[in-house]
Parts: sequence; C-alpha cells; structure tokens
Amino acid sequence: MKWLAVACALGVALCWGLYGPTLTNARSPNREWGPFKPYVFIGVAYLVLAICGGSIMMKVAFNDNFDYSGKYFPAMKWGFLAGCLGALGALSLTFALTKAGGKPAYVMPIVFGGAVTVNAIAAYFTLHEGEKTNPLMWIGMLLVAVGICLTAGYTPHGHPPVKPSADAAVVADSGGDTHGALDRTE
Repeated sequence: MKWLAVACALGVALCWGLYGPTLTNARSPNREWGPFKPYVFIGVAYLVLAICGGSIMMKVAFNDNFDYSGKYFPAMKWGFLAGCLGALGALSLTFALTKAGGKPAYVMPIVFGGAVTVNAIAAYFTLHEGEKTNPLMWIGMLLVAVGICLTAGYTPHGHPPVKPSADAAVVADSGGDTHGALDRTE
C-alpha cells in the first residue's frame, strides 16, 4: 500500500505545483480586477471539494458517520485548524503571486521547500522524552535550502509581457486598416 501513498503524494505535488502557475492566469491583464477576486473562487473550490469529496470518502471508503460531538470533536477542531492553515497559506500564496509581484518560478520552490522544513521542525518538537532524531534530518534540511536556491535561481522565468509598439496602437485605432492608419499619420 505504500505505492498508493506515494502516488497520492505525487498527485498532491502535481496539483499544488500547478497552483502557482494556474493562479497567475487568474490575473487581470489590464488591472480590471483585484488579485483577490480569484481567491474567492479558490475558497469556493475548497468548500465544494472538501465537503463533497470528504463526505463521499467518509461514507464510501470508511463507512464513517457524520457525528462531530463527544469523542469525534477532535476531528472537527483539528480539521478546522488544518483548514484555516491551508486557507491562510493559499491567501499568502495568492498575495505573493499577485500584489507582491512574485513569480511562480521562485515562489513555489520557497513554498514547498519551506513546507518540508517546517514539517520536519514540527516533528522534531513533538518528539517524546528520550526519542532522538537522526542528524541526517538536519543535513536534509540544509540540502532543501540549497535546492530551493538552485531551483528558484535556474527555473525559466518566462518572457516579459510584450508591449504593443506605437505602430500597433495606430493600427488598432484604425480598426486594422493599415492603409488608413498611414494616411492619418502623414
């Protein structure tokens, strides 16, 4: 079953890795809308997929109930906290890729390399007394930091947007009639 966990993890990496580039497509080309207009529908997608997908998986895969009281309360409490962390992360990422002017080529490696590191540090602080960590974890975190720098520094950043030339603006004003445009400019 470990192959299924790895396949699911790769699916997450694929989806979240495409999140940044997809979000940049939600930008308004002429600042006709703010950067958080798409974020509202990120929330709608989270809501629909989490409630529908979670409910289906609860019933079909685990034949679970929908009770969140008593002994089931931690599922609601910790699930809500995890959802808040996910939504705040998405909000921060949306801001980084829009208003803050970041590009997916360097923001995404920082996000995912940083997430791996935070996860390792959180696991370290949850060790019970007497448990030890392997020193290779710290070396791995150092290598992640190097990997972030290398990936962010050498990922193609794309071409800058093409600005229309003055001749193209004249052609656009003439409705595409270059002959008429030339006549008016002479």
